[in-house]
Amino acid sequence: MQNKTGPQPRFAPSDIAAAVGLMTRLPVPVDTDRATLRGARAAWAWPVAGLVVGGLAALSASLALWLGLPPALAAVLLIATQITLTGALHEDGLADSLDGLWGGWTRDRRLEIMKDSRIGAYGVIGLILTLLLRWQLWSLIIANDALWSAALIMGAVSRAPMAALMAWLPPARATGLSRHVGRPVHVTAVAAAVLAGVITLLLWPGALPALGLVVAATAYGWGRIAHARIGGQTGDILGAGQQMCDISGLLVLAVQLT
Repeated sequence: MQNKTGPQPRFAPSDIAAAVGLMTRLPVPVDTDRATLRGARAAWAWPVAGLVVGGLAALSASLALWLGLPPALAAVLLIATQITLTGALHEDGLADSLDGLWGGWTRDRRLEIMKDSRIGAYGVIGLILTLLLRWQLWSLIIANDALWSAALIMGAVSRAPMAALMAWLPPARATGLSRHVGRPVHVTAVAAAVLAGVITLLLWPGALPALGLVVAATAYGWGRIAHARIGGQTGDILGAGQQMCDISGLLVLAVQLT
């Protein structure tokens, strides 16, 4: 059957609204039919959604600093804002992934655990450790006056690997978000990476080589683990990848400041 909508462009401005609507809880008007039709083609705009989250989180931390609060409390507010804006989307994916990948003995059992809304020991421990890491890293970054550049960069950079993982790995389930939206072609994933790289180049050029290398290595390692344990990716795997790339990228920026 011929597609009455005609050929789809590789990139479309409406993809930005679709990305923000998918990745955040912000009340962004989205053409649902068009967004559904675009599917994974819109993945190039995921770093833009991260840029929005990073900017609003940096604004809340800046307000805390303006009120005289110390960097440690500003870091708490920054992380809380990130979680509120995304509805803990990525943190939930991290917890589910850790519970499933290390809590089951077979592929089917791992996928079953990941779909369970209850959280287990691996998920709890993982969330505690990653939140502590993020808090300490953000405290250091804020204390060294790198709040805005780091927040904008990591908002974008941590979401680009999600498109790469989605393009690289097949969906692990026959149903679910990853299966529904399809897989982005490689040029879409490359566009997301280039967009994140340009943002980094503009805001913190000296960090680009190490940041790109470390984040890419983190995404690759996580993808290898997911492929070995469940044969592909799910929405939870993508969310967990964002969290891991965020932490590894923050570590790079923190080292640059010391």
